[in-house]
Amino acid sequence: MMQLKSTIRCPECGYEKEERMPTDACQFFYECTGCGTLLKPKKGDCCVFCSYGSVKCPPKQKERA
Repeated sequence: MMQLKSTIRCPECGYEKEERMPTDACQFFYECTGCGTLLKPKKGDCCVFCSYGSVKCPPKQKERA
């Protein structure tokens, strides 16, 4: 079963927030609610959820299924 929520953890301040992921696209930017840092995916990752989230994005979940 596909998970649609992921907890993003900011690498700058450690703030965590559960977010709903888009089901049909990767999210390239995310602004931390705690400190305002603009997060971008790490090299080799398609989106911020794959880099900083507790769950990979839906497109990656589909690839693994």
